[in-house]
Amino acid sequence: MEYINLDAQVGGLSGVLDPTRYLERLPSLADGLPAGARDFATDPDHYGFSGKRCVKDLELQHIRGVGADNPQIEIQFRHNCWKHDEDLVIRYTGVSSFIAGSPEDDDWENLGTVILDEVLPHQDGCSHEIAFRKGTLTVICRDLVATWTEADCPGKP
Repeated sequence: MEYINLDAQVGGLSGVLDPTRYLERLPSLADGLPAGARDFATDPDHYGFSGKRCVKDLELQHIRGVGADNPQIEIQFRHNCWKHDEDLVIRYTGVSSFIAGSPEDDDWENLGTVILDEVLPHQDGCSHEIAFRKGTLTVICRDLVATWTEADCPGKP
């Protein structure tokens, strides 16, 4: 099993600087991911920038934390009608670390749209790093489940 040293990555998210490097390594990293994280990361549409289930251009809608004994976080992403026809909800279980913010502000509400994300093996299960136009969000957890749900897009082109 391979663990990635998050501190050693240039700028935190190596894929933001070189997405092909992450995608080339993903097959060898996938076996080290928990089941839900592996399913999400290896979905063929996840990194297909023109795909309807690509995370790029999703908008961060809401973050909710629950549970003290088994910390969980739920993050909701809103679709972009020009690209997506579904919203994304990611539920993280066994959360051991959550960091969100931008260089100017530690507030998650103004991060903007998703640029790219990486799901990496971690000694606690996995890390999910998400780069936004105005900052980043990192969740370290035991596992995650990503669910796509139909979105209402009345003005869809």
